[in-house]
Amino acid sequence: MPAFKKIVVTGAAGFVGSHVAEAIVEMYPDSQIVLFDKMTYASHSDNVIHLLRDKRVEFQLADLCDPDSCIKAVNGADLVVHLAAESHVDNSFGNSLLFTRSNVLGTHTLAEAARSHNVGLFVHVSTDEVYGQILEGDVDETAKLNPTNPYSASKAAAEMVLNGYQKSYGMPIIMVRANNIFGIRQFPEKILPTFIMRMLHGMKLQIHGSGKNCRRYLAATDFAAGVLKIIEKGTIGEAYNIGSDEEFTNSEVANMICGLFDRDPGEWVTYVDDRPFNDFRYAISYDKVKALGWARKVNVADRLPQMITWYSENQDRYPHFTRLANGGR
Repeated sequence: MPAFKKIVVTGAAGFVGSHVAEAIVEMYPDSQIVLFDKMTYASHSDNVIHLLRDKRVEFQLADLCDPDSCIKAVNGADLVVHLAAESHVDNSFGNSLLFTRSNVLGTHTLAEAARSHNVGLFVHVSTDEVYGQILEGDVDETAKLNPTNPYSASKAAAEMVLNGYQKSYGMPIIMVRANNIFGIRQFPEKILPTFIMRMLHGMKLQIHGSGKNCRRYLAATDFAAGVLKIIEKGTIGEAYNIGSDEEFTNSEVANMICGLFDRDPGEWVTYVDDRPFNDFRYAISYDKVKALGWARKVNVADRLPQMITWYSENQDRYPHFTRLANGGR
């Protein structure tokens, strides 16, 4: 296992970032660790407060687009794991420039700081959405990037910036692309936590379009384990998909959630207008990361009861659902 003197994790107070930060703190007990986060609406201090009890771990409240903040974070670092991003597709349709700023300019600013300070390894967390919709079969890491919405376009653009740094400067970069990630702490705008919160507040589940769009689901803990495996055994200059074979339509997800709340989907599921563009399906091959020794361990059905319990016990984090249930009051 490689040794790192200092590790920086961006987006560490967010959903996915906090799971990766937990795994890194546990895996590297001798490393100084900087948790870097802007603390947007999707971040929460409770996601990382337990990690800050460790004297090796410090928190830096900062914006990736600020060069001085990035330089301060990466100074002396030999590993950067970059997860910070705007990630909700619906939001990208309404405010696409924010996504370009955060995901492209933010990544570029961090990369320049890492290059100028000779960071030994830069792991960039991207998304399977950069491949665009995959109607049949699945795609591996050699597939052409074909993003179809402002969010995925900004993530693909960030990858292009990093490709330029890799080719021009020989910067040591590894790309990671993953399926839909699920688990506790996810801000309820993605389908699973949103459906759980709506059920908890007695609100019907709303599905875009026909409900036949398909997604594959990967547990946050499994994703974090995959990132660690890539840090340990991955090859610089390569991209790695971390994926799952658990594929469900949005209607199937709604039916699962209704079943766990003992409610009839016919009464509790409604269909609303679709997004401006809604990829029908994403599907990636993850043989490459499996060859490193990684394997998925968590199924959606096994994790959903834990998620329902967690969201039930943490409803105060998301007061906007209470307001929605009360008619916006």
